[in-house]
Amino acid sequence: MTLNPKIKKLRELKIKAREGGGQKRIDAQHAKGKLTARERLHLLLDEGSFREMDAFVTHHHHTMANNKPLGDGVVTGYGTINNQLVYVFAQDFTVFGGSLGHAHAEKILKVMELALKNGAPMIGLNDSGGARIQEGVVSLGGYADIFLQNTLASGVIPQISVVMGPSAGGAVYSPALTDFIIMVKNTSYMFVTGPDVVKSVTHEEVSFEELGGADTHNSISGVAHFAAENEEHALYLLSKLLSFLPANNMEDPPVIQCADDPLRTDDKLDSIVPDNPNKPYDMKEVIRSVIDNGYFLEVHEHYAKNIIVGFARLNGRSVGIVANQPAVLAGVLDINSSSKAARFVRFCDCFNIPVITLVDVPGFLPGTGQEHGGIIKHGAKLLYAYCEATVAKITVITRKAYGGAYDVMSSKHIRGDINMAWPGAELAVMGPEGAINVLYRRELAAADDPDALRAELVQEYRDTFANPYIAASWGYIDDVIEPNQTRPRLINALEMLQNKRDENPPKKHGNIPL
Repeated sequence: MTLNPKIKKLRELKIKAREGGGQKRIDAQHAKGKLTARERLHLLLDEGSFREMDAFVTHHHHTMANNKPLGDGVVTGYGTINNQLVYVFAQDFTVFGGSLGHAHAEKILKVMELALKNGAPMIGLNDSGGARIQEGVVSLGGYADIFLQNTLASGVIPQISVVMGPSAGGAVYSPALTDFIIMVKNTSYMFVTGPDVVKSVTHEEVSFEELGGADTHNSISGVAHFAAENEEHALYLLSKLLSFLPANNMEDPPVIQCADDPLRTDDKLDSIVPDNPNKPYDMKEVIRSVIDNGYFLEVHEHYAKNIIVGFARLNGRSVGIVANQPAVLAGVLDINSSSKAARFVRFCDCFNIPVITLVDVPGFLPGTGQEHGGIIKHGAKLLYAYCEATVAKITVITRKAYGGAYDVMSSKHIRGDINMAWPGAELAVMGPEGAINVLYRRELAAADDPDALRAELVQEYRDTFANPYIAASWGYIDDVIEPNQTRPRLINALEMLQNKRDENPPKKHGNIPL
């Protein structure tokens, strides 16, 4: 049977579109340890689910009239990940270095608008040399159009960026406006100005990796949330992240069948907190003990390690976890940890994900560096985030909750729904040693044996004030629980709160202290 010429032409054009910039450039991409845009989408999406859009789009710029590859350097469309609808774009570095021109931007905008209209996550696989110089200000306009769409979609649908190559100049701001950024070690970079510009302006010698690599942005700047070992790992992390999230802000997060006993207890928790209140322990052990199957997807794992944030499940329900980490800087709140946790709490609130807060905080980090860096403002971000959040908020104080940090960490006073404490918890204006130095300064100065008197007063203060029962007597703590009961109590509270409804006063939006 003779093939219809029109169908033959269609098939030829589709083959040409799939070839991107040609085999030579595909080989160059592979030589760098990178996949092509289509290979990435093939790995990410459920088999056979991808439907490409705008494969025949070309640029219409007169200076490049003799070079008009189909697709214009970006593959766009929709498909499913674990049967969940998602919209995607994947920049194709083999075509014009993935640079963004007018047609390229319009393709991205089309799928972003569809994602917003249909209430499904938007995923961007970024691999681009930046703005297409030949198109000048039109290229810059394309970026700005995308930034606006990112902003309008924020808090309505999840937006996730996977940086899988260079992302420089204006190109960095679209990922920065999305909810999560995943970077690939050694092959992805983000910076506003590259090493050459830095050298010419500031005379600093810096490599691509040091300036804007995955390790830099995951551990120093906090720009990125995940650092993947390779591209396959990055796409795996993306699929795991999506499994905790609802499709949009009008839906509840997914609930899966749970094989982990919701009534399971763990006696190890009864002795995990050291008798010495100044000794550290690993809060991650507490987290893994209470969540389903011990699986915790930590976010910002390498940044501001004195606070832990991430996703888990309790009896199959998605939850966001915020926890002080006494093993790092005693779990103190500082500039970076406050901003990190505030952003995470606000994300959870956007998408109806309950927030579990595990508290062991001695206060805010003192010092001129913190004060001059704006710890007041940054600490207020976390306070604002918790105050603003209307999702279910469950708090467990495992050991210390001192000073203003007690208030900030999802206390009853800022609309904590269920607030519990372990029996050894210390809730006070400040730690016993600091309080005694303030309250008994003269007595200590006049004592024959100030050390013995201090020890006696510290113990008296701890017995009298630094325990959970005074707070419980005021109703600030709903219950004091045995540590081994933490998992069933959290699950019970979560189930009780599953239909919670709370509202903030009508307004355009608040003015978070940025």
